[in-house]
Amino acid sequence: MKIAKEFRWEMGHRLPFHEGKCKNLHGHSYKCMVELNGNIVDGKMVLDYYDVKKVIEPIIENLDHSFIVWAGDKELIELLDKMNSKKVVVDFQSTAENLCLFLIDEIKKSNLPENIKGIKVKVFETENTYAEEECVF
Repeated sequence: MKIAKEFRWEMGHRLPFHEGKCKNLHGHSYKCMVELNGNIVDGKMVLDYYDVKKVIEPIIENLDHSFIVWAGDKELIELLDKMNSKKVVVDFQSTAENLCLFLIDEIKKSNLPENIKGIKVKVFETENTYAEEECVF
């Protein structure tokens, strides 16, 4: 059985390796769909949506209105520090694909119940573009 919940946040980034517009500082109104695959417990539900929110919302809140920056982008980190701007420093380029992997890793760090057997995350970077990744336990 699968259940899903949608989350939204605003975040800035840049892709220093990119040869097009994405090398510039810019931001997106991100949306992600988190899907949990698991067994129904005691004939009731896979997981209460309230509990899904308790797991995912702190992760999203950390990203919301921040600038996600690759740890190797020292110049940008220095600028964000000078501006006293909220940032999330990561060891990957902030593509939609890598954000999917990041979110799955962060979700896996939480104490998900044993009946949860898999996670799927779909990250929408724009209204009509997304990346998707699935992890089965």
